[in-house]
Amino acid sequence: MTKNVTIAHGNGGEENNELIQKIFYKHFENDILAKSEDAAVIEEGKLAFTTDSFTVSPLFFPGGDIGKLAVCGTCNDLAMMGAKPEYLTCSVIIEEGFSTRELEKIVKSMKKELEINGALVVGGDTKVVPKGSVDKLFINTTGIGKIEQKGISASALEEGMSVLVSRDVGAHGATIFASREGIELESSLQTDCASLYPQVKALMDADIEIVALRDATRGGVAAVLNEWAKSSTVCIEVEEERIPVQEEVKGICEMLGFEAVSLANEGTFVLAVAQADEAKALEILQNTHTSSAVIATVTKQYEGKVILNSSWGTKRFLDLPTGELLPRIC
Repeated sequence: MTKNVTIAHGNGGEENNELIQKIFYKHFENDILAKSEDAAVIEEGKLAFTTDSFTVSPLFFPGGDIGKLAVCGTCNDLAMMGAKPEYLTCSVIIEEGFSTRELEKIVKSMKKELEINGALVVGGDTKVVPKGSVDKLFINTTGIGKIEQKGISASALEEGMSVLVSRDVGAHGATIFASREGIELESSLQTDCASLYPQVKALMDADIEIVALRDATRGGVAAVLNEWAKSSTVCIEVEEERIPVQEEVKGICEMLGFEAVSLANEGTFVLAVAQADEAKALEILQNTHTSSAVIATVTKQYEGKVILNSSWGTKRFLDLPTGELLPRIC
């Protein structure tokens, strides 16, 4: 551990995991927390419970804003445990001088996403701090939902299972970078930020046996696959050419020297199912996004590792992201 917290400690990758493990888990250790899922499963498996804070910059970006991000982020974490979002709290820290017109616009975005999820904000807190104490607006949302499909876990992957992504990857991270740096793209690239419960509900209604779900936020798909490989003590072999990536995202990745699988998403999830459910699950996902794809298979080749098979016939380890990727993306 470094002596001081750096931007890299918030990237959802290796440094972030180290910070959580060596400080927070060390002192808060308990059986529920140790499972490291998107949401805690409580009340004998009946409820899912989660919390998240949002500090994105800029606050408004193509396809969304910090309010939409906050509700989607928390409701999506519940959905990833097979739960229907029910109740949220909303706490805000507002910088003195912030526009009330912009604040109301953000709250309206939150309301729209709440309606999509069928959820309610039932409590909250508001703090206003002196100018310069925070960058405009920070939001924290905590959510609770009723679990509709039990047993979804990052520790349940087994050899032979298939791994899918719900749509093309990296759009959110690329959009935030382009907006922050004032890059004008001759395209319609925008964040993938969206509520995922409707897609998860469609999978459950079709009797797909969901093994694991995770929305690929900070650290992207690479972080999700590495967490699953370690939690389940398996190897996940990814076919690089199957990973769906928009051309605009590829271009930004080339400029930054990043990989699309390491960029943040806010409306894209990774799904693990038995091979027998692969075709049906893919068909359901493609009803929403035609870019949905089967990208990997679970094996036992290198337990705890993710292998990337390139289109050139080479193999390499796909590790957890490290360094200062894109700060303040969620």
